Amino acid sequence: MIMEKVKVLIIGSGPAGYTAAIYAARAGLSPVLFTGGQPGGQLTTTNDVENFPGYPDGINGPQMMMDLQKQAERFGTKVNFGLVTSVNFSSYPLQVTIDEKDVVEAESVIIATGASAKYLGIPSEEKYANKGVSACAVCDGYFYRGKEVAVVGAGDSAAEESTYLSKLCTKVHLIVRRDEMRASKIMQQRVLNTPNIEIHWNTETDEILGDDKGVNGVRLVNNKTGAKKVVPVQGFFLAIGHKPNTDIFKGQLEMDDAGYLKVVPGSTRTNVEGVFAVGDVSDKVYRQAITAAGSGCMGALDAEKFLAAKEMELAH
Repeated sequence: MIMEKVKVLIIGSGPAGYTAAIYAARAGLSPVLFTGGQPGGQLTTTNDVENFPGYPDGINGPQMMMDLQKQAERFGTKVNFGLVTSVNFSSYPLQVTIDEKDVVEAESVIIATGASAKYLGIPSEEKYANKGVSACAVCDGYFYRGKEVAVVGAGDSAAEESTYLSKLCTKVHLIVRRDEMRASKIMQQRVLNTPNIEIHWNTETDEILGDDKGVNGVRLVNNKTGAKKVVPVQGFFLAIGHKPNTDIFKGQLEMDDAGYLKVVPGSTRTNVEGVFAVGDVSDKVYRQAITAAGSGCMGALDAEKFLAAKEMELAH
């Protein structure tokens, strides 16, 4: 049963989704946005955003997302709290199912479902989220200037985050599960040549320690000997990868091996006509609020161009 018909349907409500909504609304396309399971996206889990241009004193993550929502609504975006549970892109107009029951028919769809950081799955991660536990060194490293921190991971992002933090922090403890890293040779070399990075090989995180003020240590366990030790740190950074939120698009859209949506280079177009992917759902390189917002703008402009061409087609 078709609930409503829309010109532009936006799935997701982070910086990419809301920026797409602002541009589409100002173009008179009356976009309808569904917030998804985490309204506001990853930024709602960040206290302070200091690297988004235009906020000289920084801004609180959730507040920034509320501002973006207000801006999108001011130009006529209809924001709905709902979860897209399945899609049918095999015919046109495109069909999207909300909360497993309501079907929306759309002339174009902009996907901004983002990606989620992978966590270790230990209770203390949640306990100290925003109190010393972070999944983004570029976002939060600045708050740990002159302090000791730990990074967990063994790939390129762990190597990158460690070297980035080594310029800000007195010491970086890199926790590597095996006796080798998966990172590219050049990245490994960079880590090994940085004097204030100490690598803990064959080591796993047993528990993140802390008090009311936040993280103050991490208990490590050697997975060969079983020996445990406590390392004093004020920050704990996860760099074990991200998972794009693309499960509902499997079999409908082209993705890479990691599940990121593939787009035509230099655009936001997917392999299905009228479907566009913006933000972290298709970007595994930069993953910043500002790049997500930029691609949200691109998605809206691409959708606008697509709809204008469709209209011309129907007119002839």
